[in-house]
Amino acid sequence: MSIPTITCGVSQMPVVGFGTSRTEDPGGEVEMALNVGYRHFDCAHLYRNEEDIGRAFSKVFSGDTKREDVFIVSKLWCTSHRTEHVEATCDKTLSDLQLDYLDLYLIHWPMAFEPGKGTLFPVGDDEVPLLDSQSPSPVETWSAMEKLVESGKCRNIGLSNFNISQIEEIMRSGKIKPACLQAESHPLFPNLELLEFCKKNDISFVSYSPLGSPGRWWRKENELSLFEDEDVLKIAQKHGVTAGQVLIRYQVDKGNAVIPKTSSQTRMVENLSVFGFSLDASDMDCLNTLYKKAGPNGYRIYLCSEFKHSPYFPFPSEV
Repeated sequence: MSIPTITCGVSQMPVVGFGTSRTEDPGGEVEMALNVGYRHFDCAHLYRNEEDIGRAFSKVFSGDTKREDVFIVSKLWCTSHRTEHVEATCDKTLSDLQLDYLDLYLIHWPMAFEPGKGTLFPVGDDEVPLLDSQSPSPVETWSAMEKLVESGKCRNIGLSNFNISQIEEIMRSGKIKPACLQAESHPLFPNLELLEFCKKNDISFVSYSPLGSPGRWWRKENELSLFEDEDVLKIAQKHGVTAGQVLIRYQVDKGNAVIPKTSSQTRMVENLSVFGFSLDASDMDCLNTLYKKAGPNGYRIYLCSEFKHSPYFPFPSEV
C-alpha cells in the first residue's frame, strides 16, 4: 500500500502514522502495524516502551522492510531540557529503538522538570510538580537539538504542544527552523489558528488524538463522543465509511499528518484505508465548526493544567 506524504523538513512524512502511547503490547502492535503497511511511527521517551518497540523494529528491518522506508519519530521529555542532557537522552532513545538516526525528534512540551529525581514527573514535598531549578528556556534546549541534526543523529527536529509565540521565538533565535509541530487536533478542538500559522510558515502539522481519545481514563460519562456524534455519523454514511475514517480523513484533507493508535489489527487496516474518498467543502465546514457543541472554544483534552506554574506553560489563557 502506498501512503501519500507531506514535506517535513528535508524528508517526506507519510500522512497516516501509528501512535504508540499507552499500548498494551507495544512491540507486538508495532510489528503488526509494520506488516499491515504503516510507515510512520510516533514514539516518545515518555511512553516508556521504546525498548520493546526497538526489538520490533530490529526484527522487521532484518527482513524485507527497509529502515530507510520508515519514518520514525521520538520526543525529548521535560526532565532532559538542559543543554547538557539533550544528546545523551537522544542517544538513549536511539539505543532503545535500535536505530542509527531518527527521522524527526521533537521537544515534547516546552516546560522543563527537575532532572535526577528518578521519575519523569518529579514533585516537591507539597506534591506540586517540580520545575527545573535551572529553568532552561525552550530556546536553549532548541540549540542543543540543532546539534543533533549537525551530527546526523536526527534528520529533522520539531516541536510539540508549543503555542504560536513560543514557535516564533524558536524561529527568531534558532539556526534551524522547526520542521514540524505536533499538536492536539480533532473536530472538538480543531486548533485552526495554530494550523494556519504552521501552513504560512511551512511547518508540517501532525495531529495527535484525532479521534478524541475515547479510551482515556479521565473521560466523563456525559462527554460528547465523536464516534457517536450525529454529524460525524451522517458524513460517514454519506461516504460509506466509518466515523473513525471520517475523523482521520478530516486531518488528511487539511494537509496534516495524523497519528491514530489502536491495538486491533482490523482497526489498523481501517485507519490506513482512508484514501479511497475525500471530504467535500460542506463536510469540512461541518467538522470545522463541530467544536461549538463543546463550548465557545471547544474542548482541549490535553490541557495539563497541573503545570500552569511553569513560565513556559503553553496554554495560560485556558486555565
